[in-house]
Amino acid sequence: MARQHARTLWYDRPKYVFMEFCVEDSTDVHVLIEDHRIVFSCKNADGVELYNEIEFYAKVNSKDSQDKRSCRSITCFVRKWKEKVAWPRLTKEDIKPVWLSVDFDNWRDWEGDEEAELAHVEHYAEDDSDSADATSN
Repeated sequence: MARQHARTLWYDRPKYVFMEFCVEDSTDVHVLIEDHRIVFSCKNADGVELYNEIEFYAKVNSKDSQDKRSCRSITCFVRKWKEKVAWPRLTKEDIKPVWLSVDFDNWRDWEGDEEAELAHVEHYAEDDSDSADATSN
């Protein structure tokens, strides 16, 4: 069986770009964030292999980027190299893959919205520490 692309949503913020790979009950999850691309792979509940490779619109700081897995999706927040520069698209090429969509529920004009963004990132970090505490008990 050929591998497929995971449905992916994304939105832009002043310091980060957020991506959500929409895969329920994923297993064997691998996320590789590099300065110019992200490579994502996993298996879904049916055992189908999903694979996405995205060349970013602009350079990112891979060392200050994270991913978080939930039962419904894998969310990545990738730190932009140049903060406060809006990305008109996620991909380097001006071609929109059918599996990639803007997350309009989270998209907004972010002029002066750094505090809300920081709270959003901290929320993910807190969730990570809570789940780490839960697994270590």
